Amino acid sequence: MNTKLMKYFVLLLLTFVGLVLWSAWSNFAQDTSQDNCLPRGFASQWSNTDFCNSSVNLDEIISGGPPKDGIPAITDPVMESVKAASTWLVEQSPVIVVEIEGEARAYPQALLIWHEIANDVVADVPVAITFCPLCNSSIVFDRRVNDTVLEFGVSGVLRNSDMVMFDRQTESWWQQFTGEGIVGTYNGTILEILPSQVLGFGQFAERYPDGLVMSRDTGYGRSYGTNPYTNYDQSSSPFLFSGEIDPRLPATERVLAGTLDGVSMAYPFSMLTEQIVINDILAETPVVVFWQPGVASSLDRSSIDESRDIGTAALYERRLEDGRVLEFVWNSDTQALTDLQTGSQWNLFGEAIQGELTGTELRQGLLAPHFWFAWAAFQPDTAIYTHE
Repeated sequence: MNTKLMKYFVLLLLTFVGLVLWSAWSNFAQDTSQDNCLPRGFASQWSNTDFCNSSVNLDEIISGGPPKDGIPAITDPVMESVKAASTWLVEQSPVIVVEIEGEARAYPQALLIWHEIANDVVADVPVAITFCPLCNSSIVFDRRVNDTVLEFGVSGVLRNSDMVMFDRQTESWWQQFTGEGIVGTYNGTILEILPSQVLGFGQFAERYPDGLVMSRDTGYGRSYGTNPYTNYDQSSSPFLFSGEIDPRLPATERVLAGTLDGVSMAYPFSMLTEQIVINDILAETPVVVFWQPGVASSLDRSSIDESRDIGTAALYERRLEDGRVLEFVWNSDTQALTDLQTGSQWNLFGEAIQGELTGTELRQGLLAPHFWFAWAAFQPDTAIYTHE
């Protein structure tokens, strides 16, 4: 072999060796970078999650105790009739209610306090019914992201004391409080929140007699109907919350809270129970908040059904389709809710039941009941409604 050809082969060999070494180093560097991104203690459970693609400080995420799927989410829950559910639920049993295209379903907090997520389909819409007991947050999401239907589980980790969900398709992490992907493939993606309410089972049964209720037939043995967080909703020290508590309200004060057109507002239940009806303007939109009794706290006594009545609340827009803006008043003597413009009578679900506007329904806003400390942690610039 001549000298020129030998030099060529040596150069080729060195190039090949260099490429191999570069590839090995790149893989090592990538693995090292990924390892450096992993929150401590989570590597064995989350090998499929890209922790380097994150929009939050991973130091804020801590273990809630149970491992991944240690709190088992339910998929395709067995549903039963109102009559069947009445054999184990009482009128004040708290249920998360979602109605889509006339199909109404109720998901008892007596079950979700043990499972936290129910993956279901309502009127052909894939939904995730979620309940984080530590934040008292009941939120319903559309499970579709573009053309993909996700299935959610409970990660076992918390941020600001709030459940972090994960999807089984990519093992991305999602913040239950906001519906935002915070780690992994879906980092920055936001799930659509669907209107829902927390009602007493009796209220659901009266309003939706043909509705369906999530059954106790879950495939798991749990002490359904009991509350493992006894007296939690009267605590001044939220469980596994390391942030500063906004002192404007007690930590576990219930607030009806949400954001409308970029404006965040919290309506304290302590005020709502006294006023029943609040006419307000939120982000230049005329709104009304209704409160009504008849819902037991799922975070009070060990028996949920025997817990104190904390009621429920919802916000509606008070501008009708024809442009008229209504103002509502509550008559405590007659227990009647009417609007001043037409004198029509309304129920506390935003439906006109008597008078000129009978059959009219107000549009519900996407506000939900939360504990104050959690809402303030995620929305520190929120305003608190006052009647002054």
